Amino acid sequence: QVQMTESGGGSVQAGGSLRLTCAASRMYTSGCMGWFRQSPGKEREVVAAIYFGGDGSHYSDPVTGRFTISQDKENAVYLQMNTLKVEDSGMYICAANLFCDRRGRWWSVAQNYNFWGQGTQVTVSS
Repeated sequence: QVQMTESGGGSVQAGGSLRLTCAASRMYTSGCMGWFRQSPGKEREVVAAIYFGGDGSHYSDPVTGRFTISQDKENAVYLQMNTLKVEDSGMYICAANLFCDRRGRWWSVAQNYNFWGQGTQVTVSS
């Protein structure tokens, strides 16, 4: 099992920034962690993901150039969100898998992650 703990959500005006943190109880260099967001009436969508072991990071089109995902050596992942928009609002949920496929868009599929956090709310107002 992997316990996931998120923090850093909150309320901000459009154009502002927030930094989310997700700490995993353990992680392997074969693993990966991703951020998803869930908004009322919408399907859960991927925001960004990072592969441990130095295998890079990926972003969804709506956040490319505004969000940055990074990791530290203590199994924590950060999501720096800049130039926030109202449509970025939602519950941000961290997910992990200890063994991740590096091919294609495997990182973007929620069903490929088997450990999930409780989520942290992000609200962006105009």
